[in-house]
Amino acid sequence: MTTMLSEPTMPNTATKRMSIDEFFVWQQGQEDRYELVDGVPVIMRDPLTMMTGASSLHDRITSNVLIALGNQLRDGPCWPATADLALRTKIRSLRRADVLVTCDEPRPDVYEAQEPKMVVEVLSPSNKGLPWQRKIEEYRQHGKLVYLLLIASEGEAATLIRRNGEGWTHEDFDGREPVIELPAIGCRLMMAEIYRGVIVQPIE
Repeated sequence: MTTMLSEPTMPNTATKRMSIDEFFVWQQGQEDRYELVDGVPVIMRDPLTMMTGASSLHDRITSNVLIALGNQLRDGPCWPATADLALRTKIRSLRRADVLVTCDEPRPDVYEAQEPKMVVEVLSPSNKGLPWQRKIEEYRQHGKLVYLLLIASEGEAATLIRRNGEGWTHEDFDGREPVIELPAIGCRLMMAEIYRGVIVQPIE
């Protein structure tokens, strides 16, 4: 789920910054879901409620995206994952996106994407500040990601950040009529599908 990142705090039992492997072992003993930021576990909180867990609005949009992508990817090598699957962005950093499209075979002993192609984050007015900007920049620095899709929850709008050679381009979508083309993974997302069953005010 989309997170508001709190200040990184080490767990009481930790005496040093965690490695990726140490983090996965530690995470399995926690009730809440965490990201790893420069070796420090950071709890994930829903920015709309400031509680662990997602609001129903956030969850509905996320579910709509998972269903739409899953229906299109079901016969191919790629598949849409939830925030349970992590994305390694630095040597000691793991991020969790609302939706992550990856093209590696699922395995019971692997907890991070090996061939990530796309991340989707559902945003709110609370997604502001340096910690969130840092997370987006880490996504942009990932060598295998092709798409970063940011979806508004306070209005019908989305931004697709697409890798273009060595750089990135941005394309904005408003309302329910546009279609977001994703040829690198053989998919397309209709804005009407993203906001199916969701009542929000159009962004002016």
